[in-house]
Amino acid sequence: MAKIQIKQVGSVIGCKKSQRQTIRALGLHRLNDVVIKEDTPEIKGMVNKVSYLLEVSQVD
Repeated sequence: MAKIQIKQVGSVIGCKKSQRQTIRALGLHRLNDVVIKEDTPEIKGMVNKVSYLLEVSQVD
């Protein structure tokens, strides 16, 4: 299965609680944190919800 690299580039200060929880559920804690996740529909939905705070790229 394909993997995606997710990097937090925006601050969660001033965001809704559900968006902060989504960032935390993705495994991100602070700016410039990077995680690698499986490219599943669940992860894509979470990324889509907070896409303005993230940079996403494919990992080979």
